[in-house]
Amino acid sequence: MARDELAAWLRLLETPGIGLEAARRLLVLTGSAQAVFESSEGAWQSALSAAQRDSLSLPPAHFDDLLGQTWDWLNADPAHDILLLGDADYPAALLQTADPPLLLYLHGKRELLSRPALAIVGSRSPTAQGHDNASQFAQALSKAGLTIVSGLALGIDGAAHQGALAGQREGGASTIAVLGTGLDQIYPKRHLKLSQEIVAHGLLISEYSLGTPVLPPNFPRRNRLIAGLSLGCLVVEAALKSGSLITARLASEAGREVFAIPGSIHSPLSQGCHALIRQGAKLVERVEDVLEELLIQPSTAPACASPTGDAALSREQAQILQLMGYEPVSLDALSQRAGWPVADLSGHLLELELAGEIARLAGQLFQRRKRV
Repeated sequence: MARDELAAWLRLLETPGIGLEAARRLLVLTGSAQAVFESSEGAWQSALSAAQRDSLSLPPAHFDDLLGQTWDWLNADPAHDILLLGDADYPAALLQTADPPLLLYLHGKRELLSRPALAIVGSRSPTAQGHDNASQFAQALSKAGLTIVSGLALGIDGAAHQGALAGQREGGASTIAVLGTGLDQIYPKRHLKLSQEIVAHGLLISEYSLGTPVLPPNFPRRNRLIAGLSLGCLVVEAALKSGSLITARLASEAGREVFAIPGSIHSPLSQGCHALIRQGAKLVERVEDVLEELLIQPSTAPACASPTGDAALSREQAQILQLMGYEPVSLDALSQRAGWPVADLSGHLLELELAGEIARLAGQLFQRRKRV
């Protein structure tokens, strides 16, 4: 991309009060971003209001700084790229949505945008089981050839990206992280290392210009890209007011499949998934449930096995797991079920926790971790 072309695109998209809809009207009218500014202001009349024409007549504040920063960024690394709506490799799935972005900033492997993908989203504060489900489903689905798309958030998003990267290391597909900030503003900071791993093996994308900070309205808006890039959306854990339900709704409105993993009727983090299932989302218990709906051969997705396996457990540990079931349980309640002193039981629970078979929850509760 030439500097003059970049300047035209940035001015069109960053001018306050214009927005994507008006920018699209101008592009249809003139044919290109550069042609917009080569036209007379009178030619804008049918596409813009008077206030919009006044706003676009001059470059926005600090425009030269933004242009210089973006130009330097674009040329600093071969993995930095910009994708325009008219480019031949613009994702077909995204084109079919109601509000595709006109420009996307890319960092990583651009070719992933042309491959089949599945969104995995959910709570930022999942249970241990929810975290395991996200990671294990993402790994298996990656090994089946699906690129995993999520939003780099804490919780389910991060687990999904990590699972997909694990699948990629075993010969599977990879992952795409859609940011709600500029690509130079990784959020949350705790995922800086994860973002670097995604750049090396997957792709970061954003429609927001460099330097765009954390702005709450941008995150629900970026969810349309997570949904739009994907064949379907799998919600792992979500409360009734979770942003993940926005992504699921956008996926449904775009004609994509919606999947949800059920959970305990007592868990607030299961209520969103249960609501989706009541509304027609496919209930998911196995990786094959997703693959069959998407017409992908289930045989290509190996099962995720437990890292220890029952054979590695002592008789007492196996008995404890059986008595726990899969609902959260307190130490006292488990002691009563097993008929063992709390002190003896605590030692076995610590061993099971270190083996990854159970998780310690808030409120002195324990939960068995089921492997997908």
